[in-house]
Amino acid sequence: MSMGQASAGGNVFSSISIGTQKWMSKNLDVTTYRNGDVIPQVTDADAWGELTTGAWCYYNNDSINGAIYGKLYNWYAVNDSRGLAPQGWHIPTDAEWTTLGTLLGGDAVAGGKMKTKGSFLILNIFDKNDIKFDKSATNESGFAGLPGGYRGNDKFNGISEAGYWWSATKDDDSIYAWYRFLTNESGKLNRYGNTKLVGFSVRCLRD
Repeated sequence: MSMGQASAGGNVFSSISIGTQKWMSKNLDVTTYRNGDVIPQVTDADAWGELTTGAWCYYNNDSINGAIYGKLYNWYAVNDSRGLAPQGWHIPTDAEWTTLGTLLGGDAVAGGKMKTKGSFLILNIFDKNDIKFDKSATNESGFAGLPGGYRGNDKFNGISEAGYWWSATKDDDSIYAWYRFLTNESGKLNRYGNTKLVGFSVRCLRD
């Protein structure tokens, strides 16, 4: 792996080379589309659940979480024709996420290589003082995935335990789109589909 930097719109984005791909080394944290139009920040749960256009939020609507994990975007922002990704970048397709898993030895082991050490917590529900870290997390790839959680239509969930990232690809059912997620339960890179109104993190690929 190797590190690099690229600038767009006056901002500098660090990148990490993983095989044939160059990924942003952090989750996306922009408030405008590529053309400069503002992406609305939506904090109200009822309003978020009724969206059919792009929006972002912080986990728990707390900017402290944003400083660590970046912003959560719904899929309408991912798919907006104005471009969520900065110039020179794009949102990875489902196939490009699959390529990443293959480059890292297959989905069964790729997740551990993508997770930041000491970040995915394993909590004991019976003893709040018994906190362990996911031992599968090696960050061997340099991806530095963090457990930023997600926003559903009516709640936030998963912070410190799982990280979720959108792809640019719709599922066969037009209501859903594909995403990848990492959890504290295994070293797997997981793939699933979810409704487009859910708020997930976003990582970009170099064009």
